[in-house]
Amino acid sequence: MTHLEALILAFALAMDCFAVSIASGIIMKRVKWQPMLLMATLFGLFQAVNPVVGWVGTDYCHNLIANFDHWIAFLILAFLGGRMVVESFKKEEKKNFNPESIKVIFTMAIATSIDAFAVGISFSCMGIKSWGELLFPLVAIGAVSFLLSIVGLFFGIKFGERYAQRLRAELWGGLILIAIGVKVLVEHTLG
Repeated sequence: MTHLEALILAFALAMDCFAVSIASGIIMKRVKWQPMLLMATLFGLFQAVNPVVGWVGTDYCHNLIANFDHWIAFLILAFLGGRMVVESFKKEEKKNFNPESIKVIFTMAIATSIDAFAVGISFSCMGIKSWGELLFPLVAIGAVSFLLSIVGLFFGIKFGERYAQRLRAELWGGLILIAIGVKVLVEHTLG
């Protein structure tokens, strides 16, 4: 795998992180460094670690999870997205979807990185046999996911400040999460 191919792959994998970060930024409404850095770090870390898990565990896990990994991603994202949609119809003081919550951040990090697990399996199938060959793609995937998560959060905060009330940002954020889940499900079911 060339460096250019690894960077393209990193950007493709980071798109889910970017979209979820935008939705989270819209809900957060202002810069809050601790949860933002935690979210970006966990997104980047999970995106970088899951390919290793897939690569190492190809012989052990491929047959166990390959048939339903897309369902796991879909269910997690649909649950989070559905919860955001429901919360968007509640009065402001009753909302409880909190993208600053460690539990929610952790869950979103898992959900957005399930495709990275499959990429790790593909690394093994592509003949990547050493840690040296794996190092650059992993660093690229983690770094790009981290950076696009930060960019997405700032974009969501900036966008949400102006238009959240008019556009029902939490509703759209939830619909984005559901759409990502459906995309994962359709790609894996038809692909």
